[in-house]
Amino acid sequence: MSARETYSIEIAGLKRDLRLFQIKPGLRIAILNILGDTELVQACARELEKQLKDVKFDVLVTAEAKSIPLAYALSVEMKKPYIILRKTYKPYMGDALKAETLSITTGQPQVLIMDEKDRELMKGKKVVIVDDVISTGSTLQGMRMVIEKAGANVVKEAAILTEGERSKWEEIISLGHLPLFTD
Repeated sequence: MSARETYSIEIAGLKRDLRLFQIKPGLRIAILNILGDTELVQACARELEKQLKDVKFDVLVTAEAKSIPLAYALSVEMKKPYIILRKTYKPYMGDALKAETLSITTGQPQVLIMDEKDRELMKGKKVVIVDDVISTGSTLQGMRMVIEKAGANVVKEAAILTEGERSKWEEIISLGHLPLFTD
């Protein structure tokens, strides 16, 4: 088995080597997978909390699954509730709200679903969207759509990293930026 090529980056004072993954011929991205990396999740939550401390908001929202630990850790740091937009509907979710997006990692359409129980919590609230990596913005757009359907207002968006065309993400609070890797 050959060694995978990686991209080294420092995030929140910690160095990580991110594996490169081909998403289509001639284009690779660096994969940040924070699942199980509690040291990095906690460090990122502390750093994002510093950057969000002056933002007036009521609730954090993220999409399932890789950014769940970040939303939880940031929720603890900021003493704010968080909501997870799920990717599959379960019967207990009742009268859920939905929006469809296209995932860059899978190349497939994905649905984002807000559980009925969270709809009431969201009504009239100010929201900060949190994600691990913002790449094309499609998941971000889907999250915005569901949040707006719930009657809430997105006041800020934050991520550990942005990726791709840096100028697209100037309004995003982030801890770093990833380039795209072309052959």
